[in-house]
Amino acid sequence: MKIGIVLGSTRPGRVGDQVARWVHERAVDRMDAEFTLIDLRDHPLPHLEEPPGFSGSYRDERTRDWAATVAACDGFVFVTPEYHHSLPGVLKNAMDHVHVEWNGKAAGFVSYGGAGGARSVEQLRLVCGALQLADVAPQVTLPLATEFENRTVFKPGAHQLAALDLVLDHVVAWSTALSALRCGDAEAGVRERLDAIVAGLRNKDLEALRHSYAPDVVSFDVEPPLQHVGVDAKLKNWAKVFTIFEKVDYELRDLTVAVSGNLAVGHGFGRVSGTLKDGTGTDGMWVRATFVLRHTGDGWVIVHDQASVPFDLATGRGMTELTP
Repeated sequence: MKIGIVLGSTRPGRVGDQVARWVHERAVDRMDAEFTLIDLRDHPLPHLEEPPGFSGSYRDERTRDWAATVAACDGFVFVTPEYHHSLPGVLKNAMDHVHVEWNGKAAGFVSYGGAGGARSVEQLRLVCGALQLADVAPQVTLPLATEFENRTVFKPGAHQLAALDLVLDHVVAWSTALSALRCGDAEAGVRERLDAIVAGLRNKDLEALRHSYAPDVVSFDVEPPLQHVGVDAKLKNWAKVFTIFEKVDYELRDLTVAVSGNLAVGHGFGRVSGTLKDGTGTDGMWVRATFVLRHTGDGWVIVHDQASVPFDLATGRGMTELTP
């Protein structure tokens, strides 16, 4: 599990960085998850400018970067102050910018403020419900009057460590329990992307295919050279196929997909077949196909693929007649 500790204040003179470091320093000693600190100062999002929708496709580069950061985590601990009986606007804005990347994950809360930040968390729980984040019941509340020297220097009582450990326990447990749900949704997204590859080939649509590959994709195809680097090189390979075939068909059989965080691997058997330019039909050959995908703010894209055939060690001949 990878848990993001989200520091929800960016205002000058904040004390939240002290609280977030305290959470992170306690968390990294655990052996049941990886913890990463996410400071919203490192993600300066504009006031919500994305069009409404839940597709996971974003037009602003800053949103895409934020979406990838959220997508990489399996759960979250929100470190939040309370401003005028509510949560910080910058945190609400960050949560509103993306949607599917939050879904099916767990959320816990460490709050601070005049009343320990409790009222901020009350509102955050409502937001989490709308984002399909499972908020855990335990929380850490840190009143400025008792947990901060001169209301500025964070000096928590020893009892707060037990409260923090309980929050972390629940976030990790719920993130783990929800992993089957997340992987199911992610696997469906991966299969949709590979279906888009099949549709693009059958339609001989290079521009549609472009959207399925990362700009820096590295492809190990059956044709030389040893590697094709970049989306233009990959599309050039498919364009060559389109010059040979009048009508293209592509099959992907026995596909298995595994997902972890924002990375996915798929493997199966692929075959290009169809009608050649001279009208001759061909069944093509089956190859072993492997795909590596990364989730970005625009959804899943292929960062690496490989097609290969076994060969006879004695003769060096490719075994192109094999079938799955």
